[in-house]
Amino acid sequence: MSRALLGLIILGFAISATGHDLSQANANYVQSIEGVATGVFTYLGAKHMFTGIDHILFLTGVMFFLRRARDVAIYASLFTVGHSITLLCGVLANWTVNASIVDAIIGFSVVYKGFENLGGIKLLGRWGPNTRVAVFVFGLFHGLGLATKLQGLMSTENGGLINLLCFNIGVELGQLAALVGVMGVLILWRFRASFDSMSFVANSALMASGFVLAGYHLLQYSVPS
Repeated sequence: MSRALLGLIILGFAISATGHDLSQANANYVQSIEGVATGVFTYLGAKHMFTGIDHILFLTGVMFFLRRARDVAIYASLFTVGHSITLLCGVLANWTVNASIVDAIIGFSVVYKGFENLGGIKLLGRWGPNTRVAVFVFGLFHGLGLATKLQGLMSTENGGLINLLCFNIGVELGQLAALVGVMGVLILWRFRASFDSMSFVANSALMASGFVLAGYHLLQYSVPS
C-alpha cells in the first residue's frame, strides 16, 4: 500500500508540474513593470523554482544517492551553471525554440535520473553518458525551458537586464532552498530501514513522473492549442 501511495504522490507532482508556467497574472505584471524592480523579480524567480516541480524532481533524482557534501556541491553547481547560461542567453538573444519540445526533454531528464539511479545506465557500459556532463547538459535544457516562458515578457531596456539577473538570482535561491529541503528529507530517510527497499519504488515512480511530463508536452506539440 505504501509503495502504491508513494508512486501516486510523485505522479501527482508530475501532473501538477505541467502547469508551472508563469501565470497570466504574473505575466501581465512582468510586462507592466517599468524600470528596475530587484525585489519583485527575485521573488518571482524563487517562486518559479517552487512551482516548477519538474526541476525539483530532477534535483531529487540527482541527489538521491549522494552522501558527501562535496558531491552535492559539485552536482548542484553543474546544474546551476547550465540553468543560468541558457536562461540568460535564451532571453537576451531571443533564441527561437519550441517550448513544448524543450519541456518534453526536461521530462526525459527526470526519466534519465530515475533510470540511472536504478542502475540502468551501468548496463550501457562505456556507451553510457558521463553523469556530471549529463547533469550540466540537462541543466541547459531546464534553463532554456524557463527562457521560453520569459521571452516576449521582458526587455533588456529600461532596467530589464538587471531585472533578468535578479530573476535568475531568485531562481537559484529557490533552488538552494529546495535543495536543502530535498537533502534533509533524504538524509532522514536514509536512517530508516525502508530506504534500501523503497529506493527502487521511488526511482521507478520518478521515471513514471518524467514520462508523464514528457508525454504531456509531446502531446501539446502534436496537437497545438
